[in-house]
Amino acid sequence: MTLRSISACLVSGAMLLGAGPALAQEPSERAAERLAQYQETGETRSCVSLSRVSSITPLDDNHFLFEMRGGDVYLNRIRGRCNQAASAFTRIEYRVSGSQLCRGEIVNVVDNSTGLTAGACGFGDFERLERIEDRDAGSR
Repeated sequence: MTLRSISACLVSGAMLLGAGPALAQEPSERAAERLAQYQETGETRSCVSLSRVSSITPLDDNHFLFEMRGGDVYLNRIRGRCNQAASAFTRIEYRVSGSQLCRGEIVNVVDNSTGLTAGACGFGDFERLERIEDRDAGSR
């Protein structure tokens, strides 16, 4: 198994593992502001290639933005809830057995000052987003 740590992705507080499929959560105001740059495509996949992941940014407790090498962007609606995921006091870590990060993979929140695990949650499906300016430029 490979241990991956994303310290550039800031996550804080306890993360809870959902006991079943997550109910659709509306994005926070801050997340909605960031997501306004994109349009949902409805195209989902269950896994993304780890070698293509450029960054993982928690937008709020329920939404993570995956930016990929090559320009693709995916929204992941977390299964359960990752409390205070956009704070600066922890990082996320995950273990995978292959070369992909998939729906259901467990994400651990680790306190930056103590190194202790503060909690966990799971990834949902990855929905491809389209940048609005890319779409607008293509229609000109």
